Amino acid sequence: MTSKTLAIAAAILFLSGATAGQALAQAGGQPAGQTAAQPATPDTNAAPNTATPAAPDQNAAAPAAAPAAAAPAPAAPPPASGGTGATTPKENPYGLRQLWEGQNGHADWVARGVMILLALMSIGTWYIFFMKFWEQQRVLGQSRQVEKRFWSSNNLNEGIDQLAKNSVFRTVAESGVRASSGASGMLNLNDWVAMSLNRQLEEINARLQGGVAFLASVGSVAPFVGLFGTVWGILNALIAIGVAGQASIDKVAGPVGEALIMTAIGLAVAVPAVLLYNYLVRRNKVINEKLRSFASDLQTYLITKGR
Repeated sequence: MTSKTLAIAAAILFLSGATAGQALAQAGGQPAGQTAAQPATPDTNAAPNTATPAAPDQNAAAPAAAPAAAAPAPAAPPPASGGTGATTPKENPYGLRQLWEGQNGHADWVARGVMILLALMSIGTWYIFFMKFWEQQRVLGQSRQVEKRFWSSNNLNEGIDQLAKNSVFRTVAESGVRASSGASGMLNLNDWVAMSLNRQLEEINARLQGGVAFLASVGSVAPFVGLFGTVWGILNALIAIGVAGQASIDKVAGPVGEALIMTAIGLAVAVPAVLLYNYLVRRNKVINEKLRSFASDLQTYLITKGR
């Protein structure tokens, strides 16, 4: 019985071991199959996964398109406001009008006095220039009449009558005729006529030079008057800096701008005065040469009683 029992137990153990080995073999083989089948599952699901990220991209494009479409709306108002600002230029706060009105708080009676003085100099310069210019033009026109009428006359008296009554050449001719008819016994006729003609020429030259010296004075003085205004403006700038306690641009720009304006006005008055003075003096020299030539020919005629 014992041996049979042992044999039966051994058989049961053998059968149970075989059954466990098969179960283990099946258990070990099924994971391997499952691992081989599992990669297919991600591969089949990969298509939805690739399609799924595409959906966020489309959804992200929609918000991006919305701001892009909404962007022109706030950009529309600036052109309307900018258009009105472009047509209205900003006024210069440091101009000539502000300097006279004293809007910057620095203009006083000194600055206004300098501007008035420079304005009077400029007005006087141009007034004298135009007056002397027309006077010189009139004398030059009279010199052309001398060549056409005086020396082509039959006698001296007729030649004098051909000249205009306000002609300086007629004045010289009449002075020579009076000197030749009333010669002094202390001098000979030639010296007496020469003295009379030279005296008349000096009077005419003095009349032509009248007022021209004012242009020379303006050309010399105007820059210094403008420089005085410049110094006064810089002084106001330094005072403004000292009162403010700091050298800010708003405290310095006004007075320094006024100083530069004064300098510019002084130069604008002086430069034309110098140029016009030289122009008038040169024309006076031409007129004096014509008068002296006429006086010399007239003196020769009066002395020799012929042409």
